[in-house]
Amino acid sequence: MITCSTWAQSATGYFDKALKKAEAGNNKGAVADYTKAIAMNSHFVEAYQNRGVAKYNINDLKGALADFSKTIELDDMNADAFTGRANVNYKLLKYKETIDDCTASLGLNPKDYVAYNLRALAYNKSGDKKNACKDFSKAIELGSQSAIKNRATFCK
Repeated sequence: MITCSTWAQSATGYFDKALKKAEAGNNKGAVADYTKAIAMNSHFVEAYQNRGVAKYNINDLKGALADFSKTIELDDMNADAFTGRANVNYKLLKYKETIDDCTASLGLNPKDYVAYNLRALAYNKSGDKKNACKDFSKAIELGSQSAIKNRATFCK
């Protein structure tokens, strides 16, 4: 005789399934499993953050923005959530918000070359070439390959 508890799944179980789906490129399946994990644990920071990434990957920008914001609400020391939200804001052409989120991320993790490169792109779009070139240089100093191309393109 099989009991119902045999079929029960935990929040971490759904999270682990979602991770595997995301790694395999099944972002829609990952979103579904992260959602189940969050339904079982509404304070599951990593599930919100990872669901935000998966939603970004399927171009659900509004959903990704909400998930990164919720991650920050639950853990305002999470630099990656600020960088994730900055990516969404950049794609939404919200350059001031991109700069603000990158600045917050860099306050928590000053070695995040992704945030420097992204902030530089946002500065460039905002017409602030001086700060853009400064951030591209810092991103390069920290190891960013894409910043090399960006600096060559935008800082002539």
